[in-house]
Amino acid sequence: MLNQNRGPDGVSMNRRDFIKISGLFGLGAAAPAMLAGCAARPLPGQGEVVRTPTFCDMCFWKCAAYAHIENGQPWKIIGNDDDLHSKGRLCTRGTAGMGAYEDPDRLRRPLIRVTGADGLQTFREASWDEALDYIAERLKKVEQRHGADRLALLNHGYGAHHFQHLVRAFGSASIAEPAFAQCRGPRDVGFELTYGEVIGSPERTDMEHSRCIVLIGSHIGENLHNAQVQTLADAMRNDVTLITVDPRFSVPASKSKYWLPIKPGTDIALLLAWMHVLIDEGLYDRDYIERYATGFEQLKRHVARYSPEWVYLETGIEPETIRRTAREMAAAAPATLIHPGRHTTWYGDDTQRSRAIAILNALLGSWGRKGGLYNKESVSLPHYPVPEYPEARSDFRAAHAGRFPFANSGVTTAVIEASVGADAHYKAWIVYGTNLPMTIPGIRPTLQAAIDSLDLVVVVDTMPSEVTGYADVVLPECTYLERYDDLRNSGERVPSLALRMPVFEPRYDSKPGWWIAKQLGHRLGLEKYFPWDDYAEVIDWQLKQLGSSLEEMKRIGVKNFPRKRPLYFAPGQDVRFFTPSGKIELYSQQLADKGFDPIPEYTRPESPPAGYYHLNYGRMPAHTFGKTTNNHLLFQLAPENTLWVNPLVASERGLVNGEYVRLANPDGVVSNQIRVRVTERIRPDSVFMAHGFGHRSRKLRLTHDVGADDSELMTRLKIDPLMGGTGMRGNFVTIIKEAV
Repeated sequence: MLNQNRGPDGVSMNRRDFIKISGLFGLGAAAPAMLAGCAARPLPGQGEVVRTPTFCDMCFWKCAAYAHIENGQPWKIIGNDDDLHSKGRLCTRGTAGMGAYEDPDRLRRPLIRVTGADGLQTFREASWDEALDYIAERLKKVEQRHGADRLALLNHGYGAHHFQHLVRAFGSASIAEPAFAQCRGPRDVGFELTYGEVIGSPERTDMEHSRCIVLIGSHIGENLHNAQVQTLADAMRNDVTLITVDPRFSVPASKSKYWLPIKPGTDIALLLAWMHVLIDEGLYDRDYIERYATGFEQLKRHVARYSPEWVYLETGIEPETIRRTAREMAAAAPATLIHPGRHTTWYGDDTQRSRAIAILNALLGSWGRKGGLYNKESVSLPHYPVPEYPEARSDFRAAHAGRFPFANSGVTTAVIEASVGADAHYKAWIVYGTNLPMTIPGIRPTLQAAIDSLDLVVVVDTMPSEVTGYADVVLPECTYLERYDDLRNSGERVPSLALRMPVFEPRYDSKPGWWIAKQLGHRLGLEKYFPWDDYAEVIDWQLKQLGSSLEEMKRIGVKNFPRKRPLYFAPGQDVRFFTPSGKIELYSQQLADKGFDPIPEYTRPESPPAGYYHLNYGRMPAHTFGKTTNNHLLFQLAPENTLWVNPLVASERGLVNGEYVRLANPDGVVSNQIRVRVTERIRPDSVFMAHGFGHRSRKLRLTHDVGADDSELMTRLKIDPLMGGTGMRGNFVTIIKEAV
């Protein structure tokens, strides 16, 4: 039974009420004055300018940059010309990094939850010593009563490494990142089952050399993953054949030779039909398959029944279009890329859909070939010497008890579920940089139940996002422009390192993540795992092992290194893949041994009830989901999301372009207001909206209650049985006109 208390009127309350912290620090509800205009000031660039290297934290791409300060004041952020990762350019969000530093709604001081004499809960400000002592005391009690492995870390973002280190040193191996089960996990597992390697991040796509690119639900240009947008633009300048599969006429669809407005949920059928054509017409790369793959005969028999005529009835894509596009792929191969995508949690069969994409790439001979998927390489960066971590009694798999046999990372939803009840496995959480209520669909009732059951919830963040309202302790981290983090060392074409260092001193009473983790570590008796006084010592030591130094990196920001292996396979090269067979596995014995389909199988998706529509969601170029919607520089570009509605639907429902409506799902959840965009660029059976809007936290004064939150409408999830991914596109909504 959940712990409860009662207010003065005898009303039952959760042990941890969701706290709206808008009244803290004496801040009102008005929008920041910076949006109301500003006094005249001298033209920028006329004073004393200081340039400091960093790499961007506005999304996961981590482009290297220089931050400029003029006369001690923030001025601008521009790309580092030596960064081959981004070609010296930043996107719109990257240039708005100063907005994150300047945001007046930032968390300023540690907060501790308290219950007043009236039974109402709120936060009070605390010193760092008090807040850290409070956390350490309760973590020690969890360790004594239950074991150190009962602490879970739910994290997202580059600075999470410091807390991963802390948690592992404490004795827990339960670390979960929402990006696994809510974003890229099915793709990584699907490709690993096929090639023995994951796609990685950034993706190993060689688009600038591609002659044919297939985007299946991948919105490059709207997601604004910097280098990928640039390389796609390079490909289009070289007259690439672009094929876009999407229920919506997206930005890349508008640049495509072929737009295939597929019926939602039928992607696997189309992928299998393309395989059918390649094999039936002898268009696949026979030599590549014979040399590198296993399971071709099983695949051939499997796809024989997926003729374009049969698949047309499922997908709505004309048979001749299916054949023509397959032939275009084959004509350009091996410089053909079936893009693996990124946000790949859709319909619950997502690992198998990614497997189908991986297999199609193999038939075209694209893996390890120019214009397909290249061999990634990163710098061999030594780890700073610290003791081995203690062996944890359990790891993240305890959360799902073997339900997801191919989950190679923590499943956040499973961790939350395993935190509910007096006998729950987890007893404490540290939440770093992830806004769980808006990140994980349909989770709020379970999240509240978990919060009620836990002995301690600590949230580390820069902003007062919704998740802070559930915390026992809120710790304000400073922004990426005010701290050191680990060197950027992402595998790609050219191995490189990039430095993030403080551009400013931390504002208010915020602290760097490395400092917070170290201070907690010392209070938990883990000093030997944190032998540095400043994290700059760690970075300098690592660089000196490579013949560089922190002093050098402060001057140049980025250092490129020579590759140690070829970017592509050599003709006729013998290659051993990291699969059990040592080959590309078109037929997966690993899946068969666990009772799953060894080759992807199509299952017909559920159709919307009468009067309802498929709820499709995505991104917009100005924002990184909900992370940036309160940034005043980006808010001015895109203050709200809109609902794409087909003109036939608008006419039927009497909708006018620009009017506000609400959405409701079959379970009775009703959204905030959202503005209608009537457009032929969406199928009549679907609607579309950008994710990241409709914040409920009143402390986010620009974006509070602006636009609609798609995640709260996603109450019916299709769970991927292989790895636990939360398929979110199987939800339906109807449109409610506002009363006049």
